[in-house]
Amino acid sequence: MAFGSAKDRWGFNFKMAQKKGVSFKDVYEAYTAEGTDKIKALAEKSPLHDAVLGMVVEHHPPPHVAQKYRIPKIWPGDLNSEIGQALLNCDEKGPAMMMVTTINVDPQAGRVATGRLYSGTIKDGDEVYLIDAKRPGKVQSVNIYMGNTREVVSVLPAGNIPALLGLDYAVSGESISTVKTATAFESIKYVSEPVVTIAVEPKHPKDLPKLVEGLRRITVEDPNLIVKINEETGETLMAGMGVLHLEIATSLLQEMGLDIVTTQPLINYRETIRAKAGPIMSKSPNKHNKIFLRVEPLPEDIVDLIRTGKLKEDMDKKEMAKILREKGWGTDESRSVQAIDVSGNMLVDETKGVQFIQESMDSIRSGFDDVIKNGPIAKEQVRGVKFVLHHFVPHEDPAHRGLAQLMPATRRAMLGSILIADPVLLEPILGIEVKCPQEQIGVVAGILSGKRGKLLNVEQKGIIAIIQGEVPASETFDLSESMRGGTAGKAMWTTFFKSWSPVPNSIFRTLVADVRKRKGLSPEPSSPDEFIDKE
Repeated sequence: MAFGSAKDRWGFNFKMAQKKGVSFKDVYEAYTAEGTDKIKALAEKSPLHDAVLGMVVEHHPPPHVAQKYRIPKIWPGDLNSEIGQALLNCDEKGPAMMMVTTINVDPQAGRVATGRLYSGTIKDGDEVYLIDAKRPGKVQSVNIYMGNTREVVSVLPAGNIPALLGLDYAVSGESISTVKTATAFESIKYVSEPVVTIAVEPKHPKDLPKLVEGLRRITVEDPNLIVKINEETGETLMAGMGVLHLEIATSLLQEMGLDIVTTQPLINYRETIRAKAGPIMSKSPNKHNKIFLRVEPLPEDIVDLIRTGKLKEDMDKKEMAKILREKGWGTDESRSVQAIDVSGNMLVDETKGVQFIQESMDSIRSGFDDVIKNGPIAKEQVRGVKFVLHHFVPHEDPAHRGLAQLMPATRRAMLGSILIADPVLLEPILGIEVKCPQEQIGVVAGILSGKRGKLLNVEQKGIIAIIQGEVPASETFDLSESMRGGTAGKAMWTTFFKSWSPVPNSIFRTLVADVRKRKGLSPEPSSPDEFIDKE
């Protein structure tokens, strides 16, 4: 621990106090004396940087020590290999291996990829490989940050934190190496999901190119911000983890000199099912192809594996089948996964001996991709659904079973089966931690309950109470005003994404109608009969 003043640039820790004979009496005398001479003398006798750097040197292990226990935890490769030994020993003569942890966008230089260089030496002009992006790259300039200033150094050995220019495809969590076949570091995972959306547009149409560039810059620096264009309305939509997250993003745009207009925040919902349904049959537009499909809820542990990247479409099929068997899936079913969507949905092929199934699978997959982006209840994203292709009756002529026929048939079968499987709308639930005086516990509990929230736990630390709770994201738009007004500004709180929860039945119909009207749709969802065909 160090004690001092950043403003007046003096500070000391216990060892410095002993060595230089500084005490709290000196501090008291410096600030009670007239003028600032004694404060300046204190800063000369006990400079702040000595106190802070002394603690860093003593308590932070150097890279060649830290990597011996850090590398086995963050690098899944063979530790006995050449690269593994270079990483463990922080060997500057070994192959270059670096993990990017931060991306900044410099208006003049472009992307600046900053991270720890664990082995090897990196210099200007080096040819490197971006392992996760599967792309080659060339380092144009090697820099190092000194505070908020970037200095050109041209070459850096292992153990340093380089800032590299020229790697236009680098993102946070990327592994960079001079060896193309090197194993990537453990990737960065984001447990939160964007749950609140606003529309952003420039006040003056001439600033549109500047807005596009600004949005591109902040989404590169913050992967939790999602920007997309609504093709029907032409709106630029920006989704974040909460109202505060989006306020920070819009303030960053304004700092770039942009005069922007934003809409009121809107909540992103998800659609899912609570029961099994099917198989049901849908025909293609030409009536020559039949798709039989059933749906069932995907267990939450499988959804978590997909969301965290432990289960993904491009992984080894044997490894995927092993994971699914451990979760209780049958041998044949675990080998039949055709598609995995990152939002937590799966497409499984259960057909046996059907002709043309493999060459038709891309068209079927297109229907799957469309449905999970636009569910049948309110055109919201689908989550936690397993679609099982039960049977497929194709036309013999390829001209009659193309994308224009199979994609609509698949889409109709999926939408119809969801609508008869007890569909439900999921709303985002935020966890909330409130710190306040003990006498304010009742007030905070009342505010949470008035916003459909729950009080989960209360812990007391001295005179402060720490309240753990949860509240629907849709009820947090005026949380700041309610909390400040109710507690007279004596409460501090933080929120974070916690889970998806079914919308209460009491507000389900009204909420669905409101969301559909906002999207220009009829208030009532379609009937299952519109999608299900009879023989």
